[in-house]
Amino acid sequence: MSTQTIVLFHHVAGRTPGMEALAERWRAAGHVVHAPDLFGSRTFGSVEEGFGFVQSIGGFDEVRARALAAVEELPEQVVYAGVSMGVVAAMHVAARRPGAVAGVFLESFVDPEHVGPWPVGAPVQVHGMEDDEFFGLEDLEPARAFAATRDDVEVFTYPGDQHLFVDSSLSAWDAAAAAQVDERVLALLAGL
Repeated sequence: MSTQTIVLFHHVAGRTPGMEALAERWRAAGHVVHAPDLFGSRTFGSVEEGFGFVQSIGGFDEVRARALAAVEELPEQVVYAGVSMGVVAAMHVAARRPGAVAGVFLESFVDPEHVGPWPVGAPVQVHGMEDDEFFGLEDLEPARAFAATRDDVEVFTYPGDQHLFVDSSLSAWDAAAAAQVDERVLALLAGL
């Protein structure tokens, strides 16, 4: 098995205990996982509260700037991963920094025309629930369209409507679906 260096960007509720647990599961599989805190230790109980905080710090431009700053000291060869809002950060950084090995996009996807081109040769996995109001209704079709243009992009859907289902500290947590996500992500990482 190859050890990968991963940068895991958190969702709009912040670097919650569930985000730490996700990073720890990937560490337990032998990978080096960096989980930068873009919110300065602030966490929120709802997506709405988190979005309010994002707006108060200058919006997504500030989130993207913080994400770029968070990786300055890391090696170039990394896997960029994110959950929901963290996908925006991961894709933005990978488009501006050489060396992306792969992408793992959980519960979100952004058409590369909005964040910059995804690096050639870096495989991608996209995971989300089919009926999630954010992913299933907004991001799934762009993800499938992107996958149709490349042989190294996989889109996985899970039954349900929960957003942030990979975060074990939130009410949206779905243990079975999250375990399947981990299995698929770890298989990707092992094959890099």
